[in-house]
Amino acid sequence: MSELDAVLFDFSGTLFRLEEDEKWFEGMTLDTDESREVDGHVQAELMRRLTAPTGRSVSMTPEALQAWMHRDLAPHLHREAYLHVLRESGLARHHAEALYSKAIDPDCWTPYPDTATVLAGLRSRGVKTAVVSNIAFDLRPAFDGVGAVDEFVLSFEVGAVKPDPAIFQAALDRLGVPADRALMVGDSDEADGGARALGCAFALVDPLPTRDRKDGLVAALWAHGIRL
Repeated sequence: MSELDAVLFDFSGTLFRLEEDEKWFEGMTLDTDESREVDGHVQAELMRRLTAPTGRSVSMTPEALQAWMHRDLAPHLHREAYLHVLRESGLARHHAEALYSKAIDPDCWTPYPDTATVLAGLRSRGVKTAVVSNIAFDLRPAFDGVGAVDEFVLSFEVGAVKPDPAIFQAALDRLGVPADRALMVGDSDEADGGARALGCAFALVDPLPTRDRKDGLVAALWAHGIRL
């Protein structure tokens, strides 16, 4: 097959990962047991709940569910939804707010080891790139010093959420590339795989910790005829 003209990337779990820093949890205890500190197991579960692309992890009132369903369309709904998740997970409100502030800080996200290599390699080959993300904050600063991307198509800016084909179409339109000449790379078959409805190719990557996934992006591109 001939090399594709564009690659669309998911952000969380694909190009970058939100990885816990033990310092974020210093002094935190669970409401259900104030003597129990937030240990490594609980930390990992809280981070999963902050970054899982689909599904629900806690019980929700109708109001909370409404915020959850629309969280990636507006910053205030995103905040409301995730503070509910963290509170229901056992964190006091001030601890929930402190942890949430890390999740929406681009400086707290870690790029995968091959992110910079892949972005530079695609640019050098003239392959266009876009980040297509269900998100309610501006992630662009995370790419400073990591690599250049042609377009950022963020759900809260375009009013569409993956797997809605509209968000992928917005990216293709901005890049000026037809769907059958583009590859979508992401960590969710349900959300990111929505690009297939338009005719895009799709590559699934595993949202492993960055230390455990050294070349997942390179391998995904290789499998679709782009050899960097």
